[in-house]
Amino acid sequence: MGSRFRHGRHAWEVIWEGPLGTVAVIGIATKDAPLQCHGYVALLGSDDQSWGWNLVDNHLLHNGDAQGNYPLLNNAPKYQVGERIRVILDCDDNTLSFEKNYEFLGVAFRGLPDKKLYPTVSAVYGNTEVSMVYLGPPLDG
Repeated sequence: MGSRFRHGRHAWEVIWEGPLGTVAVIGIATKDAPLQCHGYVALLGSDDQSWGWNLVDNHLLHNGDAQGNYPLLNNAPKYQVGERIRVILDCDDNTLSFEKNYEFLGVAFRGLPDKKLYPTVSAVYGNTEVSMVYLGPPLDG
């Protein structure tokens, strides 16, 4: 399996290069999260082993349910193809946060488990391209 994190703070950049389709989710998962399912559904966030942000409708997903809107802004703009998203996983504080185009959007999830967590994306559009690049520890305070 790819990169996994259990301690420290980590950041990686995600760029969705192609069409989003009806589901385009970025986030994290444990090794126990499902890797495939039938239908056009958000796999990431579909159970208690994954946490994600659906860029299509700005919903946070976990345990099979929408956990609310994100970011918590009035009329938050939707993701546009090619925008840079930075994912910030803080394994010391057990939080997951996001930045869009270098603007911090706030903590999305708190109380993450003390398990190895993997950077994850979930897509349903067959010809989309997603890039993820590990950046190391975030440079903020």
